Amino acid sequence: QVQLQESGGGSVQAGGALRLSCSASGTNRGNYCMGWFRLAPGKEREGVAVFDSIGRATYADSVKGRFTISRDNGRTTLYLQMNSLKPEDTATYYCAADARYFAGADLYTSVPTFFYKGQGTQVTVSS
Repeated sequence: QVQLQESGGGSVQAGGALRLSCSASGTNRGNYCMGWFRLAPGKEREGVAVFDSIGRATYADSVKGRFTISRDNGRTTLYLQMNSLKPEDTATYYCAADARYFAGADLYTSVPTFFYKGQGTQVTVSS
């Protein structure tokens, strides 16, 4: 069974940076796509970034050039480095994984529908 646990959220001023971590168990026993999505009050879930099943990363246009997804070699920890943060990045960020997907330029849009999700970590960016 896959379990995911996020950490690293917090409060920063606009222009600041945070790195989120997602500790994953069970994902090294299959070919999982893993990524991040976020949920802000009054908004729909938004896919942020994802690694597809062959290791390619894709990003939402809203974070491209500012956020970087990465992971350790054992695929047990997923990271999201967030730079140049903006107030509109304020949200709860979730890690997610799913073995049903393969690849695609827009795969990041599917991250909110991934089967396995963590509990989330809050990111607040003040102006």
